[in-house]
Amino acid sequence: MNEEPIQHRYPEDFCHCYGCGKLNEEGLGIKSHWDGRESVARFTPAAYHIALPGYVYGGLLASLVDCHGVGTAAAIAADEAEEAGGEGTDLPRYVTASLHVYYLRPTPLGPELVLKGRLKEKRKNKMVVEVQVFAGEEIKVKGEVVAAPMPRTMR
Repeated sequence: MNEEPIQHRYPEDFCHCYGCGKLNEEGLGIKSHWDGRESVARFTPAAYHIALPGYVYGGLLASLVDCHGVGTAAAIAADEAEEAGGEGTDLPRYVTASLHVYYLRPTPLGPELVLKGRLKEKRKNKMVVEVQVFAGEEIKVKGEVVAAPMPRTMR
């Protein structure tokens, strides 16, 4: 597994995301790691990430799924480019085309959350990434991110 987080390998101009941008001091600081088959991130919600006493706010969970899923797609694309003979350290930037979040059980505020992502489907120019959010051994949230290469108009 690459020690450097996926999101830290984006070009500097694209490292400002609230969820995962290394240049956003006020952001969540999500750091995903890719082993060639699965991505993993760890995040411990702060006390202010509250929905109700003792539980994590659902919008935060959606943000975790979103950034982790898009990062996973970028890592997959980089692997494919490398296999095709490409080189370079910056990862291609992907954006969210669609996000579906399924809250299976209330997520407790306090314990570290572990996110795991895998490629579910590859389409012509998009990837569908499945993300699971664990608190301990239990899956609390499942998500599906449709990730697309960042449009030229955003560059």
